[in-house]
Amino acid sequence: MTDLLTLEEFADLFTSFARTAFRLETRDFYNDDSEHEPFRRFLAGEPADDSWMADFCDDVRSWVAEGKRVERVRVVTVPHSDYVRWSLTVARLNIEAGEDIRYLPRIRARELGLPDEDYWLFDSRRAAVLRFDDTDRLLGAELIEDPAEVVKRCRWRDVAWRHATEWGRYSRS
Repeated sequence: MTDLLTLEEFADLFTSFARTAFRLETRDFYNDDSEHEPFRRFLAGEPADDSWMADFCDDVRSWVAEGKRVERVRVVTVPHSDYVRWSLTVARLNIEAGEDIRYLPRIRARELGLPDEDYWLFDSRRAAVLRFDDTDRLLGAELIEDPAEVVKRCRWRDVAWRHATEWGRYSRS
């Protein structure tokens, strides 16, 4: 496996982008320690405590206030898993902060030739491909700066965006 970015190097991508940050999110589950308790509360029918998302939402608000765009397409399996149902409810926080999130059923993504690859794309010139272990834990991100590889991910972004449904419409369906 190619060398992965350090956490600091990965974080720097979010502080240094000039115009756009786009995420293609293709997994039906993410094993992230910060999500365990909020997800457990959701499954138990307990009131949400959204404080775990505050820092990221503050960052999104700041980026949007600077005129930057933050966009995401979530490729999801239908019927939805509990995790995807939960993430649909949590997405309201991202949306309120200014992120544009859209949804694309996995079967349609496959028909469109989209990969099962999670990545962030910054300013259409750098990609950070996220790598996971067998338990769905993030191992890190591989930086891609080769123009041909970045352009390929830009095409995937454009296809996914064109065919995805915005969060408000999708969450009501």
